[in-house]
Amino acid sequence: MDPAPHLPAGPRLAFTGRRVLIAGGSKGIGRAMALAFASAGARVSVCARGEAGLAALRADAGALGLAVHTASADLSQLDDIGRWLADAAQKLGGIDVLVNNATGYGMADDEAGWEASLNVDLMAAVRASRLALPWLQQSSDACILHLASIAAQQPRPGGAPYAAAKAALMHYTTSQALALAPQRIRVNAIAPGSIEFEDGLWARRREQDPELYRNTLAKIPFGRFGEPAAIANAALFLCSPLAAWITGHTLNVDGGQVLMG
Repeated sequence: MDPAPHLPAGPRLAFTGRRVLIAGGSKGIGRAMALAFASAGARVSVCARGEAGLAALRADAGALGLAVHTASADLSQLDDIGRWLADAAQKLGGIDVLVNNATGYGMADDEAGWEASLNVDLMAAVRASRLALPWLQQSSDACILHLASIAAQQPRPGGAPYAAAKAALMHYTTSQALALAPQRIRVNAIAPGSIEFEDGLWARRREQDPELYRNTLAKIPFGRFGEPAAIANAALFLCSPLAAWITGHTLNVDGGQVLMG
């Protein structure tokens, strides 16, 4: 074996000409991923429920000289997912990358909590993946990326619906990767740790539940909460040619938080 194999030439994190769809991307991690992919040259479509968030994303992209296609969609509804995928594929000219980022944040152990987590965190990803498959099959470099959570890897006294749905999503990642490997469609997941951003969950908890905020911060070996850009950078890697031999993997991006139990 060549001890110094030749690496592919050129900007290996460039996405010029690739069509990237992000389900649930108007703020926080989704927003960071949309801007990162667009900055790398991708044609990007984002859906979310709130038009205000989508308008803000378009403005942020425009300020950077970028264009992002957006659509309002309720990802708990199969018809909405289908309409967004068809419209985005038509506008972008196909689909190369599907990122399932939506969450229902079903924390309460009641019917509403379980319904929100299962319908959005799990089934929206399953449905979008299935409906996007005809376009992904036409791509020469297709991949699917799911956003899971380190909450799926450690038991907690609260938030069972959210954690269970994310655990199911991680298992679905491996099963889906195996099923789609013969078609050369890669499937991976990212499990973020605690990520803080304006108007996000941890920004609200800093004000509303400072004790929980402090206790969580103390369990992050790096001594700080993560930022959405950390997840966006990992997403670029996993969807790039650098990760061409990676499938069925869940990558923890958490500053070592899961190591603390």
